[in-house]
Amino acid sequence: MSLILLLSVMVMSCQKDTGEQAVDQKKIALNADSALNATPSDNFLAVEGTLTIKMQDSTYIFDASTDSVAFVNMSAGNNRYFGITAINKAHTMSFGVSSKGAAADSLTKPVAGGQLLIMADVMHTQQYTLTQYAEPGDSGKINLLQYRQKDVLAKGNFFTFLSKDDDPNSSLYRVEGTFELKLKKQ
Repeated sequence: MSLILLLSVMVMSCQKDTGEQAVDQKKIALNADSALNATPSDNFLAVEGTLTIKMQDSTYIFDASTDSVAFVNMSAGNNRYFGITAINKAHTMSFGVSSKGAAADSLTKPVAGGQLLIMADVMHTQQYTLTQYAEPGDSGKINLLQYRQKDVLAKGNFFTFLSKDDDPNSSLYRVEGTFELKLKKQ
């Protein structure tokens, strides 16, 4: 859910506003902002640190000093989720991974959602999503080693399996990542 909100805001910010479309886009963005602001103490934009993702022979790095990298906590109905979302400064790549439950130190949880979008240009977008065809518990793990300790926002690692375009016949790609994100020094 957070990925959908994040991606809708990202897509809207990259489009030119015109007529009724502009009004509709602003309403959607306001709703997305309201959902994130409903629990402002639970969502944090990192100011330093990196999120590194490895898939096949490629390594992707989000640098929190220039890219938007956030640690989010959300509720959907009676379920709580936590995760990391990131969009690079050029808006050509975004990533998100989440787990069900509440974030805490020394926590290992199964991956509940994941997505990687790489947009070389408008016509050439690669989309990788958490496969919906995996058995429960087979989608990977998030290891949250540190959470909200002094200036450390979140530190840990994860692995998951993403499929291209969510096709049931698509190959699964193992995605591994590390994150060490920091808040403003207090």
